[in-house]
This record gives sequence, structure tokens and C-alpha cells, in this order.
Amino acid sequence: MARRILLLFKKKLFFGFLLGIIFYFLFQSVVHYTSTDKFCESCHVHPHAKQSWIKSSHFDNKSGIAVHCVECHLPPGGVRYLTEKARLGFQDIYGKVFKDVDKINWDEKSRLEHAVSFTYKASCTHCHQNLFPLGLSQKGEDAHLYYTDKADQLRCLNCHLHVGHYSEEAQKEFQVIKKKRAAHFYTQPAQVGKFEDFTEFVPQSSVSFDMVAIPGGTFKMGSPEKEAFHKADESPVHEVQVKSFWMGKAEVSWDEYETFYAQTATEGRTDTRKISRDVDAVTGPTPAYGNPDQGWGRGKRPAITMTFYAANVYCKWLSKVTGKKYRLPTEAEWEYACRAGTEGPYFFKGDPEKFSKNRLWNKIFGADTTTINSYVIYAKNSHGRTQPFSAVQPNPFGLYNMPGNVREFCSDWYDAAAYAQYPAVPRSGSEHVVRGGSFKSDAADLRCAARDFTRHDAWMMTDPQMPKSLWWYSDCYDVGFRVVCEVNGK
Repeated sequence: MARRILLLFKKKLFFGFLLGIIFYFLFQSVVHYTSTDKFCESCHVHPHAKQSWIKSSHFDNKSGIAVHCVECHLPPGGVRYLTEKARLGFQDIYGKVFKDVDKINWDEKSRLEHAVSFTYKASCTHCHQNLFPLGLSQKGEDAHLYYTDKADQLRCLNCHLHVGHYSEEAQKEFQVIKKKRAAHFYTQPAQVGKFEDFTEFVPQSSVSFDMVAIPGGTFKMGSPEKEAFHKADESPVHEVQVKSFWMGKAEVSWDEYETFYAQTATEGRTDTRKISRDVDAVTGPTPAYGNPDQGWGRGKRPAITMTFYAANVYCKWLSKVTGKKYRLPTEAEWEYACRAGTEGPYFFKGDPEKFSKNRLWNKIFGADTTTINSYVIYAKNSHGRTQPFSAVQPNPFGLYNMPGNVREFCSDWYDAAAYAQYPAVPRSGSEHVVRGGSFKSDAADLRCAARDFTRHDAWMMTDPQMPKSLWWYSDCYDVGFRVVCEVNGK
């Protein structure tokens, strides 16, 4: 009897072992098949994923080695390979079945903040084990030395976002093409005799921009605690008196900033010398490492990627060439101009909760955003990029996109407790105030009272230069600025 039981056990063990081997090879076959480029293409509906891969250095290179989908978009083997494969697989199937792929903004999905969720640092270093190969340029050596020092904070994608999928726009470096002298080439700035709207002319260029006369007055700054999405640094609400000033109808455009660049730019990528603060010796930007307009185009779109320092130098240059006093707005001037005589969350009618994508109801059923869409460029209507200011309507003062398109620098130092100390204002600090939302922002961040601040170190994280650039942020592309002109230079 015992012998029969032992024999039966051995048979079961053998068949179990055999089934295990069969299951293993079937499982491996399934994993292998679902990891092929062909299988990935059957589900991924990105309109140019394959074409951009074929043009990239991961396919078109001197060695002839082709890097395949899963080698970048899954971890290099192990249990995590399978768990991430399952996670991304379910995510892709859901998108293919339930989403309208024609409405997906693929360019936005390709940006760093999204790419880090489906591209793995371990996969990069699995293949690129030697960060200092023969033939590496000096620029590459400097960058990789910086990376090894900041390996806990940086991803390979910070600098090599487009190596797997080629982007022609991403390869372009910032260049200002000198334009031929136009028929309306200005030789003199605007002459302003009284306090009214005027058009400023930038001498030695064909560029002009509109300034709006903002009459002085008193307003309530900040937001009450009952306001939706209120934050502690927006209170207490306090009354502020503002003197009259002129403010740019729109944010400083690329046309305007490129004129500054063309007239003041210096050669070389680093600035080790002390920058002169003499108004007769304005030194302008050095070239940016990449393409600061992100490939979206320039023209009337707001200029982005410049540092707070660069915005201040721009104002200094503009003051010099026009003979007026241009500067960044104070935080009080900015909110006063944004509100334009109103006291609600926005200068137009609307409830932030009913507009915000963070509201569960809106996530499920959507929201009527007709009103807010007509006044602001933000995440809902921006298509993931800046837009010309004329895409929306102005506020009651005639200012465009105060709450959106790009966040805007203010001259004040940021202090979360600043309002409690009013009328005293911070005289020093580590970061400056930033106001308004941007093309990336939710409706909650477009409120007139919403406050934010620069994050200089974080916005310069990828820049490997020693010292880092004075002029360009390497990791922030949704901040710009608009100018204020003082009445009688005061």
C-alpha cells in the first residue's frame, strides 16, 4: 500500500514538474511576444512613435544597434519588470478602449513630467554603464560629472529626453535672426505727455507693444478663508492703496525679448565675470543650452524660460533705450491690476470649484468652462503650450491673460506671512513672488489672490554649468513676466 502511494506521489510530482516547465515556457513566450516592438505598436496609438524612434540615436547610429521599446520603457528584468509591464499594460489598454486617442495631446505626454512615469533610470544605466566613453565631448564630460554629483536628484531624461524619440524642434538651439530694416523701423521711443494708454516703440527695431494706464486706488488684497481653494498665505485680507502706473497689455513677448537679446547678448555660455549694474553698460543674455521656446514658436507668444535676474535686466535695458522707468510690478500692483475693480475669486463671474478639474463631479461629468475659457489660457484650453495673448478677452482694465498663459514675476520677496505684517513688506528673502497661473494650471490656481514663488535651485537643477546660467532656467518653462512703467519715473 505504501509503495503504491509513493508511486502515485512520484507520478503527480513528475506531471506537476512537467506542467511547471510547460507553464514556464508558455509564460516566457507570452512575455517575449508582448515585449516585441510589433506588439507594442498594436496598442500604442501615438501617431509618430515609430517614425520618431527610427530617426533617433537609439536606432539610427554608427554602431547599428537598435534599442527596442521595452529596453527603455520597462525596468531591466526581475520582478519589477513584470509588475511595471502589468501596470503600463493595463494603462495602455484602458486608454485604447475608453479614450478618444485623436484628442490626446501627444506632445504634452512626451514631456519630462510624464515621461518619468514610463521610462526608467535603471534601464538607461543598464546599457550606458560607462558615462565617460572615448570621444565624449567636453560639454558631455561636464554634464556627466554634474550628474554623478547629483545622481540622487537627476534622471537621465533631464538632459536626454529625446534620445529615444527624435524631435527636430528639441535639437534646435536658441538663435536670434537679425531682421532686415523694416519700413516701420523705430528710431525714437514713444513720447508720453499725459496719463493714458500708449504704444511703446523700441528704438533700432520694428517692435512695439501696448501699455495700459492703470488708475490708482484702494482694494482688498488677499482672499477670505471661505473662498474655494484659499491658502494660508493669502490672508489676512487687508486694504492696500496703489498709485497710478502703466502696465503691459500682455506679457513680454518673444518679439520683445528677442530684440533685447539681439541688442545686448554676449557670446559664450557661462558668465564668470561680475555683471555691471551701471545703466549705461547693460549686459544681456548668453545663449541658452537648448530651445527655450520649447518648439512652440515665438512671435507674440509670451517669452519663457528666462530667470528672474534676466527679467530684471530686461527692464533695466528697456528703461535705458526708452528713457522711461520700467520695472517688474509689485505684488500689490499685480493683484490690483488683475482684479480690475472686482472682489471675487476671478475678475469674471465664476466659482473655482465649478471650474476645477480637482472636483470629483467635474472629473466624472465635466464642467461648463465657457466663461473661464474666454478669459484665460490654462490647462483646459491651452493644448499644453503658451498661446498668443489675443486668444482670449481682456479684463476690465484692458489687460490680457493676467491669471493665465504664463505665471509672472513680481519684484517682491516672498514671505508666507507677509500679509500679517502689512504695511511692512519683506526686505529680503530667498525667493521672489510669482503671480497668476499658466497654460499648465488648474482653475484653482487662476484666482486673483493665488500666490506662488520662484524655486531657483529646482528650476536650475538640470543646468550642468559651473557657475550656472544667470539668464535661463533649465527646468521651468511656464514663467514669464510683464512690465510696469512708473508715472513721471516715480
